[in-house]
Amino acid sequence: MYMPRLSLYKPERGNDYYFLDKQIQEMFTIGGTDINIHKYLGTDTPSADDRSAVQPEYDAVKETNIQDLLFLENRDRKYDPDVYTMRGIYNVQDIDFDLSQFGLFLSNDTLFMTIPINSSVKTLGRKIMSGDVIELPHLKDEYALNDYDVSLKRFYVVEDVNRAAEGFSQTWYPHLYRLKLKQIYDGQEYAEILDLPVSEDSDTTLRDVLSTYEKEMQINSAVVAQAEADAPKSGFDTSHYYSIATDDNGNIALQTADETDLDASNININADEIADRPDRAGYSGYLVNYGDGNAPNGSPFGFGIQFPRDNADGDYFLRTDFFPNRMFKFDGLRWIKIEDNLRMDLSNTLERRTYKSSFINNTATSNIDGEQVEERQSLSKALRPKKPTADN
Repeated sequence: MYMPRLSLYKPERGNDYYFLDKQIQEMFTIGGTDINIHKYLGTDTPSADDRSAVQPEYDAVKETNIQDLLFLENRDRKYDPDVYTMRGIYNVQDIDFDLSQFGLFLSNDTLFMTIPINSSVKTLGRKIMSGDVIELPHLKDEYALNDYDVSLKRFYVVEDVNRAAEGFSQTWYPHLYRLKLKQIYDGQEYAEILDLPVSEDSDTTLRDVLSTYEKEMQINSAVVAQAEADAPKSGFDTSHYYSIATDDNGNIALQTADETDLDASNININADEIADRPDRAGYSGYLVNYGDGNAPNGSPFGFGIQFPRDNADGDYFLRTDFFPNRMFKFDGLRWIKIEDNLRMDLSNTLERRTYKSSFINNTATSNIDGEQVEERQSLSKALRPKKPTADN
Protein backbone atom coordinates (compact mmCIF):
# COMPACT_ATOMS: atom_id res chain seq x y z
CA MET A 1 0.00 0.00 0.00
CA TYR A 2 1.44 3.33 -1.07
CA MET A 3 0.61 6.89 0.07
CA PRO A 4 -0.38 9.33 -2.76
CA ARG A 5 2.31 11.80 -3.72
CA LEU A 6 1.85 15.21 -2.10
CA SER A 7 1.87 18.13 -4.60
CA LEU A 8 0.22 21.55 -4.56
CA TYR A 9 0.44 21.77 -8.33
CA LYS A 10 -1.84 19.59 -10.42
CA PRO A 11 -2.02 19.40 -14.20
CA GLU A 12 -5.72 20.32 -14.09
CA ARG A 13 -7.43 23.15 -12.25
CA GLY A 14 -9.25 21.35 -9.52
CA ASN A 15 -11.31 22.33 -6.51
CA ASP A 16 -8.31 23.91 -4.79
CA TYR A 17 -7.93 26.42 -7.63
CA TYR A 18 -11.60 27.41 -7.64
CA PHE A 19 -11.65 27.67 -3.85
CA LEU A 20 -8.69 30.05 -3.86
CA ASP A 21 -10.19 32.02 -6.76
CA LYS A 22 -13.42 32.61 -4.81
CA GLN A 23 -11.46 33.80 -1.78
CA ILE A 24 -9.44 36.20 -3.92
CA GLN A 25 -12.59 37.59 -5.54
CA GLU A 26 -14.10 38.07 -2.09
CA MET A 27 -11.03 40.11 -1.12
CA PHE A 28 -11.73 42.43 -4.08
CA THR A 29 -15.40 42.63 -3.11
CA ILE A 30 -14.50 43.74 0.41
CA GLY A 31 -11.45 45.93 -0.15
CA GLY A 32 -11.62 46.93 -3.82
CA THR A 33 -13.19 49.91 -5.56
CA ASP A 34 -15.77 49.99 -8.34
CA ILE A 35 -14.46 50.53 -11.87
CA ASN A 36 -16.70 51.23 -14.87
CA ILE A 37 -15.38 49.75 -18.10
CA HIS A 38 -16.19 51.04 -21.58
CA LYS A 39 -15.59 47.97 -23.71
CA TYR A 40 -13.59 48.50 -26.88
CA LEU A 41 -15.38 46.89 -29.84
CA GLY A 42 -13.05 47.68 -32.74
CA THR A 43 -12.83 50.30 -35.48
CA ASP A 44 -15.86 51.54 -37.41
CA THR A 45 -14.11 51.47 -40.81
CA PRO A 46 -14.29 47.86 -42.05
CA SER A 47 -11.62 46.81 -44.50
CA ALA A 48 -12.97 45.96 -47.95
CA ASP A 49 -10.43 43.14 -48.23
CA ASP A 50 -11.39 41.41 -44.99
CA ARG A 51 -15.14 41.36 -44.56
CA SER A 52 -14.85 38.24 -42.43
CA ALA A 53 -13.42 40.37 -39.63
CA VAL A 54 -16.53 42.56 -39.40
CA GLN A 55 -18.81 42.10 -36.38
CA PRO A 56 -22.32 42.73 -37.80
CA GLU A 57 -23.89 43.17 -34.36
CA TYR A 58 -21.54 46.10 -33.65
CA ASP A 59 -20.90 47.34 -37.22
CA ALA A 60 -17.19 47.33 -36.39
CA VAL A 61 -14.06 45.45 -37.27
CA LYS A 62 -12.98 42.81 -34.77
CA GLU A 63 -11.07 44.38 -31.88
CA THR A 64 -7.92 42.35 -32.58
CA ASN A 65 -7.51 43.89 -36.06
CA ILE A 66 -5.31 46.96 -36.63
CA GLN A 67 -6.77 49.83 -38.62
CA ASP A 68 -3.51 51.53 -39.66
CA LEU A 69 -0.67 49.06 -40.16
CA LEU A 70 1.81 51.83 -40.95
CA PHE A 71 1.47 53.67 -37.63
CA LEU A 72 -0.03 50.67 -35.77
CA GLU A 73 -3.01 52.77 -34.65
CA ASN A 74 -6.73 52.27 -34.18
CA ARG A 75 -8.03 55.83 -34.44
CA ASP A 76 -11.72 55.41 -35.34
CA ARG A 77 -12.67 53.39 -32.28
CA LYS A 78 -16.11 52.16 -31.37
CA TYR A 79 -17.11 51.48 -27.77
CA ASP A 80 -19.97 49.46 -26.34
CA PRO A 81 -22.83 51.75 -25.24
CA ASP A 82 -23.28 49.51 -22.18
CA VAL A 83 -20.98 50.13 -19.23
CA TYR A 84 -19.60 47.15 -17.31
CA THR A 85 -18.84 47.32 -13.59
CA MET A 86 -16.31 45.26 -11.65
CA ARG A 87 -13.87 45.65 -8.76
CA GLY A 88 -10.20 46.61 -8.84
CA ILE A 89 -7.37 47.46 -6.45
CA TYR A 90 -4.49 49.89 -6.96
CA ASN A 91 -2.10 51.97 -4.89
CA VAL A 92 -3.14 55.61 -4.67
CA GLN A 93 -0.13 57.88 -5.13
CA ASP A 94 0.55 61.59 -5.37
CA ILE A 95 0.99 63.09 -8.82
CA ASP A 96 3.95 65.47 -8.58
CA PHE A 97 5.92 67.65 -10.95
CA ASP A 98 9.49 66.54 -11.51
CA LEU A 99 11.84 69.55 -11.56
CA SER A 100 15.10 67.60 -11.36
CA GLN A 101 15.66 67.85 -15.12
CA PHE A 102 15.49 70.62 -17.71
CA GLY A 103 11.84 71.51 -18.18
CA LEU A 104 8.72 70.44 -16.33
CA PHE A 105 7.75 66.76 -16.22
CA LEU A 106 4.69 65.08 -14.76
CA SER A 107 5.66 61.98 -12.82
CA ASN A 108 3.53 59.22 -11.31
CA ASP A 109 0.73 59.79 -13.82
CA THR A 110 0.49 56.06 -14.62
CA LEU A 111 -1.74 53.75 -12.58
CA PHE A 112 -1.15 50.04 -12.10
CA MET A 113 -4.33 48.20 -11.17
CA THR A 114 -5.08 44.55 -10.45
CA ILE A 115 -8.39 42.85 -11.23
CA PRO A 116 -9.54 39.22 -10.92
CA ILE A 117 -9.12 37.26 -14.13
CA ASN A 118 -12.18 35.01 -14.04
CA SER A 119 -14.69 37.65 -12.92
CA SER A 120 -13.42 40.16 -15.52
CA VAL A 121 -13.69 37.63 -18.34
CA LYS A 122 -17.17 36.66 -17.17
CA THR A 123 -18.27 40.31 -17.03
CA LEU A 124 -16.84 41.48 -20.37
CA GLY A 125 -17.19 38.26 -22.33
CA ARG A 126 -13.46 38.37 -23.09
CA LYS A 127 -10.27 39.30 -21.29
CA ILE A 128 -9.60 42.98 -20.77
CA MET A 129 -7.34 44.42 -23.48
CA SER A 130 -5.53 47.53 -24.62
CA GLY A 131 -8.05 50.14 -25.76
CA ASP A 132 -10.62 49.50 -23.03
CA VAL A 133 -11.39 52.66 -21.07
CA ILE A 134 -11.83 52.54 -17.30
CA GLU A 135 -13.73 55.15 -15.31
CA LEU A 136 -12.94 55.51 -11.61
CA PRO A 137 -16.09 56.81 -9.86
CA HIS A 138 -14.32 57.41 -6.54
CA LEU A 139 -12.05 60.02 -8.22
CA LYS A 140 -14.88 62.36 -9.19
CA ASP A 141 -14.08 65.98 -8.40
CA GLU A 142 -17.12 67.73 -6.92
CA TYR A 143 -15.28 71.00 -6.24
CA ALA A 144 -13.66 71.78 -9.59
CA LEU A 145 -12.99 75.44 -10.43
CA ASN A 146 -15.59 75.86 -13.15
CA ASP A 147 -19.18 76.94 -13.57
CA TYR A 148 -20.55 73.44 -14.11
CA ASP A 149 -22.86 71.81 -11.60
CA VAL A 150 -21.51 68.32 -12.32
CA SER A 151 -18.58 66.35 -10.94
CA LEU A 152 -15.56 65.91 -13.15
CA LYS A 153 -14.94 62.25 -13.93
CA ARG A 154 -11.63 60.51 -14.42
CA PHE A 155 -11.08 58.17 -17.37
CA TYR A 156 -8.06 55.97 -18.00
CA VAL A 157 -7.23 53.82 -21.02
CA VAL A 158 -5.68 50.38 -20.70
CA GLU A 159 -2.25 50.38 -22.33
CA ASP A 160 -0.95 46.98 -21.28
CA VAL A 161 -2.23 43.81 -19.63
CA ASN A 162 -0.11 41.20 -17.85
CA ARG A 163 -0.51 38.56 -15.19
CA ALA A 164 0.30 40.02 -11.78
CA ALA A 165 3.10 38.30 -9.87
CA GLU A 166 1.15 38.56 -6.62
CA GLY A 167 -1.80 36.85 -8.32
CA PHE A 168 -0.18 33.40 -8.45
CA SER A 169 -1.54 31.14 -5.72
CA GLN A 170 -0.02 28.10 -4.04
CA THR A 171 -1.29 25.98 -6.92
CA TRP A 172 0.92 27.94 -9.36
CA TYR A 173 -2.07 29.22 -11.33
CA PRO A 174 -2.66 32.97 -11.91
CA HIS A 175 -5.76 34.72 -10.56
CA LEU A 176 -5.06 38.43 -11.23
CA TYR A 177 -4.43 40.72 -14.18
CA ARG A 178 -2.16 43.74 -13.78
CA LEU A 179 -3.29 46.72 -15.89
CA LYS A 180 -1.21 49.70 -16.93
CA LEU A 181 -3.50 52.75 -17.17
CA LYS A 182 -2.97 56.20 -18.68
CA GLN A 183 -5.36 59.14 -18.50
CA ILE A 184 -7.22 59.70 -21.77
CA TYR A 185 -7.08 62.93 -23.75
CA ASP A 186 -9.45 64.69 -26.13
CA GLY A 187 -8.48 62.71 -29.21
CA GLN A 188 -10.08 60.98 -32.13
CA GLU A 189 -9.76 57.61 -30.42
CA TYR A 190 -12.09 58.48 -27.53
CA ALA A 191 -14.64 60.58 -29.41
CA GLU A 192 -17.52 58.18 -28.67
CA ILE A 193 -16.86 58.34 -24.94
CA LEU A 194 -16.32 62.10 -24.72
CA ASP A 195 -19.50 62.74 -26.72
CA LEU A 196 -21.59 61.13 -23.97
CA PRO A 197 -23.65 63.48 -21.76
CA VAL A 198 -22.37 64.21 -18.26
CA SER A 199 -25.77 63.24 -16.87
CA GLU A 200 -29.06 61.86 -18.11
CA ASP A 201 -30.88 65.23 -18.04
CA SER A 202 -28.04 67.37 -19.41
CA ASP A 203 -27.05 68.45 -22.91
CA THR A 204 -23.48 69.07 -21.82
CA THR A 205 -21.02 66.45 -23.03
CA LEU A 206 -18.00 65.06 -21.24
CA ARG A 207 -15.81 66.87 -23.78
CA ASP A 208 -17.25 70.22 -22.67
CA VAL A 209 -16.17 69.71 -19.07
CA LEU A 210 -13.04 67.57 -19.43
CA SER A 211 -11.32 68.77 -22.58
CA THR A 212 -8.73 71.56 -22.43
CA TYR A 213 -8.93 72.15 -26.19
CA GLU A 214 -10.76 75.49 -26.04
CA LYS A 215 -8.45 76.90 -23.39
CA GLU A 216 -5.34 75.72 -25.25
CA MET A 217 -6.64 77.31 -28.48
CA GLN A 218 -7.24 80.60 -26.64
CA ILE A 219 -3.68 80.51 -25.29
CA ASN A 220 -2.31 79.67 -28.73
CA SER A 221 -4.30 82.48 -30.37
CA ALA A 222 -3.04 84.96 -27.79
CA VAL A 223 0.56 83.88 -28.40
CA VAL A 224 0.13 84.21 -32.19
CA ALA A 225 -1.50 87.63 -31.85
CA GLN A 226 1.36 88.89 -29.67
CA ALA A 227 3.93 87.45 -32.10
CA GLU A 228 2.25 89.19 -35.03
CA ALA A 229 2.33 92.45 -33.10
CA ASP A 230 6.03 92.05 -32.20
CA ALA A 231 7.19 90.74 -35.60
CA PRO A 232 4.45 91.25 -38.19
CA LYS A 233 6.69 90.37 -41.14
CA SER A 234 9.88 88.52 -41.87
CA GLY A 235 13.13 90.43 -41.99
CA PHE A 236 13.97 93.70 -40.23
CA ASP A 237 12.12 96.99 -40.59
CA THR A 238 14.61 99.86 -40.36
CA SER A 239 12.66 102.53 -42.26
CA HIS A 240 11.58 104.29 -39.05
CA TYR A 241 15.21 104.65 -37.92
CA TYR A 242 16.78 106.45 -40.89
CA SER A 243 16.29 107.24 -44.56
CA ILE A 244 18.67 107.06 -47.51
CA ALA A 245 20.74 110.16 -48.23
CA THR A 246 21.12 111.01 -51.95
CA ASP A 247 22.97 113.58 -53.99
CA ASP A 248 21.63 115.77 -56.81
CA ASN A 249 21.88 112.88 -59.29
CA GLY A 250 19.79 110.54 -57.18
CA ASN A 251 22.76 108.46 -56.07
CA ILE A 252 23.21 107.38 -52.47
CA ALA A 253 25.48 109.84 -50.65
CA LEU A 254 26.68 110.36 -47.11
CA GLN A 255 25.34 113.47 -45.35
CA THR A 256 26.41 114.77 -41.94
CA ALA A 257 25.16 117.44 -39.62
CA ASP A 258 26.91 120.77 -39.19
CA GLU A 259 29.88 120.50 -36.85
CA THR A 260 28.63 123.43 -34.79
CA ASP A 261 25.21 121.84 -34.31
CA LEU A 262 25.23 118.05 -33.95
CA ASP A 263 21.50 117.72 -34.55
CA ALA A 264 20.63 114.96 -36.98
CA SER A 265 17.32 116.64 -37.73
CA ASN A 266 19.23 119.21 -39.79
CA ILE A 267 19.62 116.57 -42.51
CA ASN A 268 16.67 117.11 -44.80
CA ILE A 269 15.84 114.78 -47.65
CA ASN A 270 13.12 116.04 -49.94
CA ALA A 271 11.32 112.88 -51.07
CA ASP A 272 9.07 114.89 -53.39
CA GLU A 273 11.93 115.75 -55.73
CA ILE A 274 12.68 113.14 -58.37
CA ALA A 275 16.42 113.60 -57.98
CA ASP A 276 16.20 112.43 -54.34
CA ARG A 277 14.73 109.08 -55.27
CA PRO A 278 17.41 106.34 -55.12
CA ASP A 279 17.46 103.29 -57.33
CA ARG A 280 17.93 100.79 -54.53
CA ALA A 281 17.47 100.41 -50.82
CA GLY A 282 21.10 101.10 -49.98
CA TYR A 283 21.39 98.79 -46.99
CA SER A 284 22.58 95.18 -46.98
CA GLY A 285 21.34 92.33 -44.82
CA TYR A 286 18.53 89.81 -44.62
CA LEU A 287 15.45 91.78 -45.78
CA VAL A 288 16.74 94.93 -44.08
CA ASN A 289 14.38 97.67 -45.23
CA TYR A 290 14.21 95.78 -48.48
CA GLY A 291 11.58 93.59 -49.98
CA ASP A 292 8.65 95.30 -48.28
CA GLY A 293 6.96 96.51 -51.47
CA ASN A 294 7.60 100.18 -50.66
CA ALA A 295 9.67 102.68 -52.57
CA PRO A 296 13.03 103.75 -51.04
CA ASN A 297 12.94 106.82 -48.78
CA GLY A 298 9.19 106.53 -48.52
CA SER A 299 8.64 108.00 -51.96
CA PRO A 300 5.06 107.96 -53.25
CA PHE A 301 4.17 105.24 -55.72
CA GLY A 302 1.19 103.85 -57.55
CA PHE A 303 0.04 100.28 -57.83
CA GLY A 304 -2.05 98.14 -60.15
CA ILE A 305 -1.97 95.28 -62.62
CA GLN A 306 -0.58 97.37 -65.53
CA PHE A 307 1.76 100.34 -65.86
CA PRO A 308 0.21 103.82 -66.13
CA ARG A 309 0.41 105.77 -69.41
CA ASP A 310 1.12 109.19 -67.91
CA ASN A 311 4.42 108.56 -66.12
CA ALA A 312 7.44 110.72 -65.48
CA ASP A 313 11.11 110.03 -64.95
CA GLY A 314 11.67 108.63 -61.45
CA ASP A 315 8.12 107.39 -60.84
CA TYR A 316 7.64 104.21 -58.83
CA PHE A 317 4.92 101.66 -59.54
CA LEU A 318 4.03 98.44 -57.72
CA ARG A 319 2.72 95.63 -59.92
CA THR A 320 0.22 93.65 -57.86
CA ASP A 321 -0.24 90.99 -60.54
CA PHE A 322 3.28 89.69 -59.85
CA PHE A 323 3.69 87.09 -57.15
CA PRO A 324 5.38 88.31 -55.08
CA ASN A 325 4.44 91.93 -55.84
CA ARG A 326 7.20 93.73 -57.73
CA MET A 327 8.28 97.38 -57.46
CA PHE A 328 9.42 99.19 -60.66
CA LYS A 329 11.00 102.60 -61.32
CA PHE A 330 10.60 104.53 -64.58
CA ASP A 331 13.95 105.86 -65.92
CA GLY A 332 12.42 107.89 -68.75
CA LEU A 333 12.46 105.05 -71.29
CA ARG A 334 11.51 101.87 -69.50
CA TRP A 335 10.35 100.42 -66.19
CA ILE A 336 13.26 98.95 -64.19
CA LYS A 337 12.77 96.39 -61.46
CA ILE A 338 13.68 97.71 -58.02
CA GLU A 339 12.65 94.93 -55.64
CA ASP A 340 10.17 92.15 -54.89
CA ASN A 341 7.87 92.22 -51.90
CA LEU A 342 9.54 89.31 -50.10
CA ARG A 343 8.66 90.26 -46.56
CA MET A 344 5.80 87.98 -45.61
CA ASP A 345 3.58 87.41 -42.62
CA LEU A 346 5.16 84.91 -40.28
CA SER A 347 1.89 83.15 -39.37
CA ASN A 348 -0.67 81.35 -41.49
CA THR A 349 -3.53 83.52 -40.29
CA LEU A 350 -3.05 86.20 -42.96
CA GLU A 351 -3.06 85.86 -46.73
CA ARG A 352 0.29 85.07 -48.32
CA ARG A 353 1.20 86.91 -51.49
CA THR A 354 3.59 84.45 -53.11
CA TYR A 355 3.38 81.32 -55.22
CA LYS A 356 4.09 79.27 -52.11
CA SER A 357 0.37 79.15 -51.37
CA SER A 358 -1.21 79.68 -54.78
CA PHE A 359 0.97 77.50 -57.01
CA ILE A 360 2.61 74.73 -54.99
CA ASN A 361 -0.48 74.08 -52.88
CA ASN A 362 -2.99 74.87 -55.59
CA THR A 363 -6.30 73.10 -55.02
CA ALA A 364 -8.37 75.04 -57.54
CA THR A 365 -10.10 73.27 -60.42
CA SER A 366 -10.48 74.15 -64.09
CA ASN A 367 -12.76 73.01 -66.88
CA ILE A 368 -10.53 71.94 -69.78
CA ASP A 369 -12.01 70.25 -72.83
CA GLY A 370 -15.17 69.63 -70.86
CA GLU A 371 -13.24 67.77 -68.16
CA GLN A 372 -13.01 69.01 -64.58
CA VAL A 373 -9.37 68.83 -63.49
CA GLU A 374 -7.30 70.22 -60.67
CA GLU A 375 -5.43 73.42 -61.44
CA ARG A 376 -2.03 71.82 -60.82
CA GLN A 377 -2.79 69.51 -63.76
CA SER A 378 -4.00 72.21 -66.13
CA LEU A 379 -0.60 72.83 -67.73
CA SER A 380 -0.10 69.21 -68.76
CA LYS A 381 -3.72 68.98 -69.82
CA ALA A 382 -3.42 72.09 -71.99
CA LEU A 383 -0.21 70.90 -73.68
CA ARG A 384 -1.58 67.45 -74.38
CA PRO A 385 -2.68 67.04 -78.06
CA LYS A 386 -6.41 67.20 -78.56
CA LYS A 387 -8.28 64.12 -79.60
CA PRO A 388 -9.03 64.01 -83.36
CA THR A 389 -12.58 64.83 -84.30
CA ALA A 390 -14.67 64.38 -87.42
CA ASP A 391 -13.95 67.99 -88.51
CA ASN A 392 -10.15 67.57 -88.61
